[in-house]
Amino acid sequence: MLLLLLLTSAFVLVPWTGAGEIIGGREVKPHSRPYMAYLIIQNGSKPNFCGGFLIRSDAVLSAAHCVDKKGITVILGAHNIRDQEVSQQKFRVRQWVIHPEYSRDGFKNDILLLKLESKARINKNVQLISIPGNNEHVRVGADCEVAGWGLTSLRGDTTNVMREVELKVQKEEICQKEFWKYQPQSMICVGDDSHEKASYKGDSGGPLICKQKAHGIVSHGLKEDVFPVVFTRISYFAPWIREQLRNFALQELPDSPSSD
Repeated sequence: MLLLLLLTSAFVLVPWTGAGEIIGGREVKPHSRPYMAYLIIQNGSKPNFCGGFLIRSDAVLSAAHCVDKKGITVILGAHNIRDQEVSQQKFRVRQWVIHPEYSRDGFKNDILLLKLESKARINKNVQLISIPGNNEHVRVGADCEVAGWGLTSLRGDTTNVMREVELKVQKEEICQKEFWKYQPQSMICVGDDSHEKASYKGDSGGPLICKQKAHGIVSHGLKEDVFPVVFTRISYFAPWIREQLRNFALQELPDSPSSD
């Protein structure tokens, strides 16, 4: 799929920051992935694009490397991101939190939580996706899926509709060999060892879905190859995510009345 292709061509030391590429994948049935979010990141005159996913009606998870100190718009309920679909819900981002120990050097702790300006309307086209707890691990060999918008080939072919690719969780040693700063506790090694399918540039921030849970976040890959791809391991960050969601909720509480 384009998403996978983009990820591989931009993989050397720089993660994909475009809309994503799924190489060797397929177009999904419209609105069959209702948790998917399309992020538009303002960056001067030309915006960047990333993926994300809805984990609470007012909160979206994505990758830290996607965001600059600019405005962010989130679109939910989209299939063709170039059409004004009636299913789409568009939100400004009220605030975002990047993991305090995120580092672009090796893309350590590559995770971001976005607080929407208002709550999404949950319906058949916009829904939440579950995330694992801190003790849940996806096993090596598990079949998972990655979806997104963006490039569909290493040649730079583009797509406006959501595409998806199936990938397997790989042994940690494969990524440790290719990425010298790979950290097994906080990252997942994923790919198709046939080298025919991958996620790529622009798919950054999208979820790795295994057994209907989001276990990973598209992070980075190799510049010259589509295999393997590194995903942020969500279970490792579960306590941090819960803490940020609590902080978001507390910010909405009215001030307590003062006592006389």
